[in-house]
Amino acid sequence: MRILTIPAFLVAMALPAAAEKLSLGEISAYLDDLRSAQGQFTQVNEDGSISTGRILLKRPGRVRFEYDPPEEALVVADGDTVGIVDPRSNEKQGYPLDRTPLKIILARNVDLTRERMVVGHASDGVTTTVRAQDPEHPEYGSIDLVFTADPVELRQWIVNDANGGSTTVILGELRRAVQLADEKFVIPGTRTTPRIEP
Repeated sequence: MRILTIPAFLVAMALPAAAEKLSLGEISAYLDDLRSAQGQFTQVNEDGSISTGRILLKRPGRVRFEYDPPEEALVVADGDTVGIVDPRSNEKQGYPLDRTPLKIILARNVDLTRERMVVGHASDGVTTTVRAQDPEHPEYGSIDLVFTADPVELRQWIVNDANGGSTTVILGELRRAVQLADEKFVIPGTRTTPRIEP
């Protein structure tokens, strides 16, 4: 039986070139420059279920997740509070933004080189993953940020909560530097939204 072999240099040409690990400085600069954006997202929940929707981001401090049916839920961070609204049950909850890992990427100035903020920094040759936490309050959980290079792009994040659960958000193509009205980041029924202190 004849065995076909492929020259090694052709195999190498067919594979994507390995990307160097992005530095914390490069990642911080990218996040600092990401002042506003919108796009689609896919969320993998702790129980394995899948949700989709649209994300609007306006730093500092503000992000909005609009979930597609059948969930139709809304999650809004207004710079101070993360509000969760379920229109089906009319249930509303609020959490302090500064006690969630999301505050790391929504901060006015992102500096991942701060002492003890980054507890993991690795590359698989295609992506660079950074695990970050509040160095003063690691008990609030952590966030894994996954980036690709050339140009630097945030592709997904994984929020690891204080109870050991995790939620993955996979980003579609983000349109950056978009005009987003401040009203998009007002939590509906703010006056009646109970705020839960973790």
